[in-house]
Amino acid sequence: MTDHTKTNGVVHLPTSKDLTIDNITDNVIAFNSQGKDARLAYVLERLVTHLHDFARETRLSTKEWRYGLDFLEQTGKMCTEERAEFITLSDVLGLSALVDAIDHPKPPGATDGTILGPFHTHEAEVMQNGDYLMRDGHGEPCLMVGAVVDTENKPVADAEIHIWEANSEGKYDVQLPDRKGPDGRCVLRTDENGLFWFKAIVPVPYPIAQDGPLGVLFRAVGRHPYRPAHMHFMFEKPGFDNLITALYLRDDPYEGSDAVFGVKSSLIVSTADIDAETAKKFGQPSDSKVIRWNFVLASEEQASVLRDQNSMKALKDLGRRVKLMNHLPVPDVD
Repeated sequence: MTDHTKTNGVVHLPTSKDLTIDNITDNVIAFNSQGKDARLAYVLERLVTHLHDFARETRLSTKEWRYGLDFLEQTGKMCTEERAEFITLSDVLGLSALVDAIDHPKPPGATDGTILGPFHTHEAEVMQNGDYLMRDGHGEPCLMVGAVVDTENKPVADAEIHIWEANSEGKYDVQLPDRKGPDGRCVLRTDENGLFWFKAIVPVPYPIAQDGPLGVLFRAVGRHPYRPAHMHFMFEKPGFDNLITALYLRDDPYEGSDAVFGVKSSLIVSTADIDAETAKKFGQPSDSKVIRWNFVLASEEQASVLRDQNSMKALKDLGRRVKLMNHLPVPDVD
């Protein structure tokens, strides 16, 4: 690497002229290493390294480079307050699932996480246990009964739960042209026994939007755009690591080929016909389905210890000498 040392906090940069395929990377890294934020410098150093290596390894043409920039520009133009197209791009490239796995490791027994997706919002109504999540009158009624516990199987009371699902046509409320407010989403809290329940519809599979650059990408590479039927959950409680997860219906045709790589075997559930006693207890129609599930939260300490251990091992295996700063790796240059 090009020598760029510091004296009294000042970076001595190499001469940035007549750069070549072989030395431009070190020069860019040097220019990005003048700040005081060690983590930012490290992230940019690795980003530039891999980005430049990508161009060298693929012998990227000017036409392809321009097409890639246009693709990102068009992705940005598709973004609105209701449509997070860049999140979807991250999802379909597998980056969202990867980051969640890195940043939220799970101890044995804890519920696996999965992707947030582009349709979570912060405007969901706060509801009470037993309320209707969805005003869709066409879906198959479904009662969801859940319990939230810690890794020692102790109930987690007063946990905040964000819940959202698509309607019977596979559309989220933010995708509807006549939307009048939030629907198919809510915020609940667990009771003193860690329990929660609500009335929804049986989830259905749906395609991710194909009217923008992601549709062009999917058609070009021959991928289908479908997500299997699922329902999203996000759990928050002080002292616990945030859990973003989902439940996926068993035997869905897209269970093994989710367009955004979110499905995990541990999150696949079956619906059951509701029994008379349960229907009466929860005020649910007799032709309803029911889903019962226990969610197990890892503590912040458990997740933090695992995250640190995994980071140090992974980077040691890559031959990189690092230390942790605020639980994030930076170069160990001491």
